[in-house]
Amino acid sequence: MSDELERPRRKARTESSVAMVQMEIERLILAGDLAPGERINESSLAERLGLSRGPIREASRMLVRTGLVKAVLNRGLFVSEISAKDALDIYDIRIALFGLAARLAAQHMSNKRISALQELVERMDAAAEADSIEDFYPLNRAFHDEIEAYADNPRIVELMQQLERQLHLFRQKALIRPGAMRASNNEHRALLQALKNGDGAEAGHIAERHVLAGRQRLLTSLADAKPK
Repeated sequence: MSDELERPRRKARTESSVAMVQMEIERLILAGDLAPGERINESSLAERLGLSRGPIREASRMLVRTGLVKAVLNRGLFVSEISAKDALDIYDIRIALFGLAARLAAQHMSNKRISALQELVERMDAAAEADSIEDFYPLNRAFHDEIEAYADNPRIVELMQQLERQLHLFRQKALIRPGAMRASNNEHRALLQALKNGDGAEAGHIAERHVLAGRQRLLTSLADAKPK
């Protein structure tokens, strides 16, 4: 009887460990501590987190489904690398999805939600003024995440989060360009105004133009990086 009671507890602990490891590996990737193309060292992570290799392996496999990690036959698991073409293709999908999210979000706005977005815009202004991509980038992601959540469509959130994870390194590079953070936040401010007005059509158009402008900033960044 005691074993029957303990079995679900062990399962719950294992699932909790896997979820914790998945979040930690994702954090390391998004922070750049695990670089694109780098092999995920199960032994090192297990020692660092004080866990067996089982949860590390399972969490890594789950991250394969998100596109952040790829499995290479007979070699192991590696942080995914995406090409410039991949990044531009992702932007094309995000244009449509973020436009849809903004249109739907306009139907579900409240004073509390407007205030939350306004605070993010003001904090991004301060980060842009300080020329701090380290502060601006997570605020930028939070602004997008909030609008996607307000759309009240879990499928949009799921798809956008997967695309964002794959794209984050390219997006951060594009925002480093002089004036890029300020330009991006001016677009945020225009989108916020449309949401305040409850104008879904205008919010959708602005959201699409915002992502399109981000795509163009990425193209310019890639062109600047080419050898002269």
